Amino acid sequence: MAKQSVNQLDLEGQRVFIRVDFNVPIEAGEVSDDTRLRAALPTIRLVLEKGARVVVLGSHLGRPKGKPVPEMSLKPVATCLADLLKHPVIFSNDCIGNSAKEFVENVPENCVVLLENLRFHPGEEQNDPDFAKQLATLADVYINDAFGVAHRAHASVEALVHLLPVVGTGLLIERELGYLSQLLNNPARPFVAILGGAKVSDKIEIIQNLLPLVDRLLIGGAMAYTFLKEMGYPVGRSLVENDKLVATQNIIASGKKHDVTLMLPVDHVVAEKMEAGSPTETLEIDDPRIGERLGLDIGPRTANMYCDTLRDVQTVFWNGPMGVFELEAFAQGTLAVAKAVANMSGTSIIGGGDSIAAVNKAAVAPHITHISTGGGAALEFLSGRTLPGIAVLSEV
Repeated sequence: MAKQSVNQLDLEGQRVFIRVDFNVPIEAGEVSDDTRLRAALPTIRLVLEKGARVVVLGSHLGRPKGKPVPEMSLKPVATCLADLLKHPVIFSNDCIGNSAKEFVENVPENCVVLLENLRFHPGEEQNDPDFAKQLATLADVYINDAFGVAHRAHASVEALVHLLPVVGTGLLIERELGYLSQLLNNPARPFVAILGGAKVSDKIEIIQNLLPLVDRLLIGGAMAYTFLKEMGYPVGRSLVENDKLVATQNIIASGKKHDVTLMLPVDHVVAEKMEAGSPTETLEIDDPRIGERLGLDIGPRTANMYCDTLRDVQTVFWNGPMGVFELEAFAQGTLAVAKAVANMSGTSIIGGGDSIAAVNKAAVAPHITHISTGGGAALEFLSGRTLPGIAVLSEV
């Protein structure tokens, strides 16, 4: 999947449209987490260094449903980006139409323009050709550096690519594809996948695609209870997807077929309610005293078991927390796994907002090899699906 890179393009004097992912939290009119902005800086700087006449940045923010929503304006992002980039960033009040076109045509050379939220127009999410044509009037070259939306066939991700003569990938997408492809094609072994989160239904495809590739599969979070119920354990009022019991049975059988060590919790932290202050108890998985309580975190024995099995691992992919880590009483399992992943000597790859939040909470993010900026896109890629925003880009 070698795609033409921004490194290979002659950008001297060109107007370059970069699809970035600036879907960042805004609080009190300011960016409260600039992680995604920082991730885009290397590509923006490279395009400027290559002599682009103007750099046009397009992004969405939130879900405004095709109409302007002042709280979802990208204007605060322009201010934050200029500070990070140490370069002027001019904000355009619209992304299409004569005003946007004239704005881009009249800015000084070597300038960075951030367009207003693409999703303020319904044509973006509809992959509308006319909306894409209007975006195409702003640039000569297209670069996609927004892995977080690469699985969406939206106008700025898919339709626009067909309308510009020169297209390529940004440095961020190159890095994402490099690490994720390594998991599917040539992982150093032992290779372990750690999957958690609420629903097994969200992970069935990725489990099926990874089972022939991994040596061990560690399951945590609420999704473990569908497996545990299928195996006959008491699960109380824990979240179970009864319509996925057969699917978990098939996963267990497939794991045995591929000689994969499937690891499930052996103890858990239970409580009557998923809220702070609710009395907790740690029980063995087979203990019927769970009664009508909920399982809300893996227990200490499970955490130790999972951490021990990561000691000799050379490649790990982690998506999804081990419990309701937002609440302190149910965070210990997730934090223990985060620290173990960070301490391993091999390649560690993390995808998904909750997993990223967990490594940040554990203060170990700098020790992770690669933190994917697109949880949904990463899952779909590792599930074997074609990502529209990647498939449309020129191959080398």
